[in-house]
Amino acid sequence: MYTPSMLESMAKVSANRSHRLQEKHPRLAPAEKDSLLRAFHPDFRADTQRPVQVGPNAGDRMPHELVDLLEASSAVDPEVPLPSPSCHVDVLIIGGGGAGAAAALTAQELGARVLLVTKLRLGDANTVMAQGGIQAASKANDSPAIHYLDVFGGGGFVNKPELVQALTQDAPLCLQWLEDLGCMFSKERDGTLLSIHGGGTSRKRMHFARDYTGAEIMRTLRDELLNQKVPYIEFCPALELLLDEKGRCGGAVLQNFETGRPMVVQAQATILATGGFGRLHVSGFPTTNHYGATADGLVMAYRAGARLVAMDATQFHPTGVAHPEQMLGQLVTEKVRSIGAQLVNVEGEQFVFPLETRDAVSAAIIRECTERGRGAVTPTGQAGVWLDSPMIELIQGAGTIRRELPAMWRQYDRFGIDMTKEPILIYPTLHYQNGGIDIDEHGRSIQVPGLYVAGEAAGGIHGRNRLMGNSLLDILVFGRRAGRHAAQHAVTAEPGALSLAHVARCNREVAAAGLGQTKAPILLPDYVGRS
Repeated sequence: MYTPSMLESMAKVSANRSHRLQEKHPRLAPAEKDSLLRAFHPDFRADTQRPVQVGPNAGDRMPHELVDLLEASSAVDPEVPLPSPSCHVDVLIIGGGGAGAAAALTAQELGARVLLVTKLRLGDANTVMAQGGIQAASKANDSPAIHYLDVFGGGGFVNKPELVQALTQDAPLCLQWLEDLGCMFSKERDGTLLSIHGGGTSRKRMHFARDYTGAEIMRTLRDELLNQKVPYIEFCPALELLLDEKGRCGGAVLQNFETGRPMVVQAQATILATGGFGRLHVSGFPTTNHYGATADGLVMAYRAGARLVAMDATQFHPTGVAHPEQMLGQLVTEKVRSIGAQLVNVEGEQFVFPLETRDAVSAAIIRECTERGRGAVTPTGQAGVWLDSPMIELIQGAGTIRRELPAMWRQYDRFGIDMTKEPILIYPTLHYQNGGIDIDEHGRSIQVPGLYVAGEAAGGIHGRNRLMGNSLLDILVFGRRAGRHAAQHAVTAEPGALSLAHVARCNREVAAAGLGQTKAPILLPDYVGRS
């Protein structure tokens, strides 16, 4: 399980604990943080991105893996006549994770005829994999205004202010909504919600359900969706959006995975809740993301004329599993650091404040393992630093890990690692798409009338760096806002004749640039021949 050098390093980590109990590592000064990011964060490497040559963002730098899809030709031949619509609904929701479920419940509650379609099963999404918590200003020493400042600062002050205001203003309401639906958050004996710090937060506003918060939220939303009998179709991804002659969105072309046949759904309003691009493995990193996170919504919206924002900013979660090999890239929730674990190098020394923002912690770990050569190396050659989990028990008391991190403890116990006694080896892993499709505070696409976006596919909310707990929040805030506004829009919307003429134009532009040898969206990742 461990090499002699790893065992030697673990002994140093253990020997240094009593000293580190008294040590408080300083936060980074703004100039120091900026310098660290520019030198070591993958977003700033010259070889990880290039300008896209076609479409609304022509000239903007983005990861190679995404540009490959934006410069691809369509997986649908726009010259082939479309089949007759299978159905006509008020609101079509594409995506069955937390954002899609929240949108569907809200739209149907307002009387809209709703159809939710999802690529995999209902709930197969990053939502169910989120562990650490959800932010909301629910305590007397906190407020949405303070939450706003944390989000804006964490995002590098390039977030869209109106989106941050919506996120933080609606947060307590969304928390109450989940409670009313039966979501079981961790609480004090008197029923008060427990809360902890997350990286970059100035208040303890991270609410959680042990270390499976996303699973509990998705269980709650899925149960309510079934209780309310919201119509949905599984294994039915979208291939292209449908537009009328004025560029208004009026539905989508879908593909039934079971039959392989295309299917057309007409809608007065369409909500994209398709998630992010984790399974593109940007910059060659492993990922925490679910199998269907292949940027489908970005590709479809881009062809329809939507702009993308902040797509040069990718979030690498600082603590992905580096050992054992079978768990490489899997998430080690930030909650582990929130309740006392420290990041230490091969010599057992702290090298960064554990609750810096995720981008800074990731860059510090990369620096420690590369420039400074102070990472531990696994039998397969993977470098990493130690997340000293036994510190939790020293600080919080024996039994804390198994009580507060039961899922995390079990995942390591399967491989014979007791994280109450042994530190765990970690390295950054691709976690989140900071940017996305340009929207307003209602979730409306700025450029494409009739199109709404919620969840990770939406851009501008988190700026260049999302803080922990704001993703489970934004899927609810903007899922509910998009569902509400789409239902209202559907009452008066009158899309014209729908077609794929915009796709034909995009294909011609791509071909004229000498591109388009590949096709997108890809729907599922291709691991054939991948090392």
